[in-house]
Amino acid sequence: MSINNLEPKAVWNNFSKLNAVPRPSKKEERVISFMMDFGINLGLETFSDAIGNVIIRKPATQGMEGKKMITLQSHLDMVHQKNADTVFDFDTQGIDMFIEDDWVKAKGTTLGADNGMGVAAIMALLESKSIPHPPLEALFTIDEETGMTGAFELKAGVLKGEILLNLDTEEDDEIDIGCAGGIDVTATRGYNEKEGAHGDAGLEITVKGLKGGHSGMDIHKGLGNANKIMNRLLYLGLDYNVRMSTLKGGSLRNAIPRESTCKLNVGKKHVDKFIKKVTKLSKAIKAELKVQEPNLKIELSEVKPAKKVLGLGAQEKLIKAVYAAQNGVYAMSGAFDDLVETSNNIAVVEVVKGKITIGCLTRSSVDSAKLDLANSLRSVFELSGFDVKFSGSYPGWNPNPNSEILSIAKATYINLFNEQPRVVACHAGLECGILGQNYPDVEMVSFGPTILGAHSPDERVSISSVQKFWKLLLEILKNTK
Repeated sequence: MSINNLEPKAVWNNFSKLNAVPRPSKKEERVISFMMDFGINLGLETFSDAIGNVIIRKPATQGMEGKKMITLQSHLDMVHQKNADTVFDFDTQGIDMFIEDDWVKAKGTTLGADNGMGVAAIMALLESKSIPHPPLEALFTIDEETGMTGAFELKAGVLKGEILLNLDTEEDDEIDIGCAGGIDVTATRGYNEKEGAHGDAGLEITVKGLKGGHSGMDIHKGLGNANKIMNRLLYLGLDYNVRMSTLKGGSLRNAIPRESTCKLNVGKKHVDKFIKKVTKLSKAIKAELKVQEPNLKIELSEVKPAKKVLGLGAQEKLIKAVYAAQNGVYAMSGAFDDLVETSNNIAVVEVVKGKITIGCLTRSSVDSAKLDLANSLRSVFELSGFDVKFSGSYPGWNPNPNSEILSIAKATYINLFNEQPRVVACHAGLECGILGQNYPDVEMVSFGPTILGAHSPDERVSISSVQKFWKLLLEILKNTK
């Protein structure tokens, strides 16, 4: 079956059109133009603000003119991740999708269901001539995934809606009323390259096959972090005078790193012992993660020895800093059961051409706890001689369990599906907290279809869940006051 033949057809057709447009974060020019053309061709009020957010307004259908205007909000950009053996250019190619049972997936890349399904649902509403609805205002933000720039730069007074429905959560039985804030922690230091010793052997260690995933929504699942796994292996080298030449692990702060590759030189008298130690530890790590990461591979191969290597002092400080730095869950919430309050993702570790970079994304629903963990990381890295910078800080979204729109959404869900929805806060970063700074009187909730493996090539969206999400969205629009 074709994607375009799935129900609801209007949503899937628009998702297919959207996924044909390359839309990496910070490179949204093409998708902004696509969305502007979409609104203009419908004859609707359509404009873009100074940063590139697109706003489209549609009058109410007959008989619903007196209801409050609803702002429907989703972000245009998507995370770009692919498997190492997948040949794909995100800057020029559209996403290649296929259907497997109840799931829509992409071939070796992220799917863009985060947040493309929300965007597609809003598009379907805007173009519909038969769906009853109050006055609608669509807000398509940019650069959500790598800085939430669009939400930060949206000025007060632009939006007219009194209620905001964010369509960017990933469990179809949840109504979200809160989220975590975040801050980027970046540690850098230079190093002097040393001559590789004559007679050294060259080795390459590769960690791959990990699931990866969303560094907020999946951080509690005990998934393997390629940077942490690689660092455990490199720690063995401290006893054998192993010298690193290059290291590259991870790529995006909001994705749990799936792969890491390191090239290093080993003195020939130590190489057999080092290989034996790495092989033994690799087996132990695979055993530790056999449930969470059944496809983990740790490969060791011979390569040509490098002419230049990392200085021994800088190498030891890097390895010990990454070993000491917090990764994963730091604290659980006292306000919500089973909710991660504070976490860190050691997302990127690179050694190349005289520079070491460690990139982390620290999240928390409590701003003071976020800063506490960020300062803990700063202390670890500074003790190892790194310069540390904080950037991209954004606030969490403080829950309002007494809002009118939450009552409407809950009652609608119960009436449609004969069960209670889960009212939750999430550990991901939603734009609601930022938008609420300039629009404090706007009531907000967030919901969406079930999406698994977001921010990884395993990303997939449930077909039946999209049908459920669409039904809920339409009924909420009918039931607002």
